[in-house]
Amino acid sequence: MSFDPTGAETGDERRLHPWSWLFVLVQHLKQFIVPLIALVLFGGGRRNPGGPWADFAPLIAVGVLAAVSLLEYFTYRYRIGTDKLTVRSGWLHRSLREIPFARIHNVVVHQSLLHRLFGVAEVRLESAGGQKPEARMRVLRLDQALALEEQVRQRGRGAATADAGAADAPVQRDVLLALSPLEIVRLGLISNRGMIAFAAAFGAAWQMFPDDLIEDFFRNFVGNFARRLFGYADQLHLTWLQGAIAVAVLVALGIVLLRVLSIALAFVQYHGFILSEAQHRLTVERGLLTRLRTSVARRRIQAWTLHEGMLHRLFGRRSLHVDTAASTQQGRQESRTLKELAPIATPEACDALVNHVLAQAHWPPAQWRALRGSLWRLLWPGALLSIALAVAAAGFSRSAWGLLPLLWLPWGAYSAWRQAQRLGYAADDRIVAVRGGWWSRWWRFAEIDKLQALRLSRSPLDRRCGTATLWLDTAGAGGLETPLRIRFLPESEASVLYERLAATLTRRKLHW
Repeated sequence: MSFDPTGAETGDERRLHPWSWLFVLVQHLKQFIVPLIALVLFGGGRRNPGGPWADFAPLIAVGVLAAVSLLEYFTYRYRIGTDKLTVRSGWLHRSLREIPFARIHNVVVHQSLLHRLFGVAEVRLESAGGQKPEARMRVLRLDQALALEEQVRQRGRGAATADAGAADAPVQRDVLLALSPLEIVRLGLISNRGMIAFAAAFGAAWQMFPDDLIEDFFRNFVGNFARRLFGYADQLHLTWLQGAIAVAVLVALGIVLLRVLSIALAFVQYHGFILSEAQHRLTVERGLLTRLRTSVARRRIQAWTLHEGMLHRLFGRRSLHVDTAASTQQGRQESRTLKELAPIATPEACDALVNHVLAQAHWPPAQWRALRGSLWRLLWPGALLSIALAVAAAGFSRSAWGLLPLLWLPWGAYSAWRQAQRLGYAADDRIVAVRGGWWSRWWRFAEIDKLQALRLSRSPLDRRCGTATLWLDTAGAGGLETPLRIRFLPESEASVLYERLAATLTRRKLHW
């Protein structure tokens, strides 16, 4: 038997693409290419104590990495089976991995500009909770990569009995969401990617370039520019109002430039965004320069998060994120896991996506239960801290200025009141949901059949106030900014809800 791009199976071991060693080499070089460039640009004029051989050290290192990359190509083999993928790798330390298709939760097909130039793609197969992909194939021909993705989709539900004709049949894909250029512009305006990119570039430059070069830049370039600017403004003899307007214009110009950068970054990341579905598997394709294709089975989705910030409400939009069992991976690769079903969409479109995937969920819930007593629990920590700071400042300064921290109390009370109005939960026989926030609103929910554990906890303040927190754990729920938990529940209500959910989990099977 042999494996061809159409998805036919083979019993023969196959190698990666002949140019795969080049991509492995590029990946190795990325780890120290920036320090190397800095050394070449700013360290070339210094006397090298290592002798003439030290000048060839970078070339020797590149040669060693190239040899390692070639060795990896010649020792990497894979075989496509009926219901599993077998990967053999290593020279001195040999490894044999057999990966059942049914255990693969997420498939990522990644194409950078270099990949697209050579007509190849990188494929990663991820399972639940793994710290790294079960298989990372760098690289395959693009048609072979898509065929392997199709193989996982066909066999992932235990379709070992499916005949070859079914595998070769054309797949009907339904487009659930597509972002137009105008929507990507809105996403860029709402997001803060420009500021994040600017801060990251500044931090990288500070680490990469010598300190004296950074100091000279600020002293000569930035300092001279500022002196000329203030000198020009002084010659104009501006009034304080005109000066304030000029400063406001400069600040507004900076904000506009950052937003333009945010829009450009949004186009790079989300150009051509399409969310589609085929045979109960969701697929996202996006990217302008680097093209990313990620797919996951619907049943692998563990939890959902809706987010709506102030700018979202201004544009009448929300974002919809999901957690899959493969999304606990750490590091840079996590960004390639399918997490965003809708980076930006109308509230109606987000609700329609949820109801499409969770056909019996009836989202949003008809009734939310308010959390009584949450107002004081939200106000107390900040109020006590403000009073403590005021007392300490007043004792140190011995003047009324020390009482300035008390000015926070009205704002803290208003913020706690608004949050208490929004805070609530809903639970039925299908899903359990929590909502909160007022300036930046969020909704967090999961199917009850996806819950793996329940935990009822009470802090000393909870025991004092007669409240408790109910934690609901799902696969892939680690390290989240918005955990799935119900806070400030009255103790009796928390116990009743805990017992009811625990009884439901006991008699129903876990689906993941």
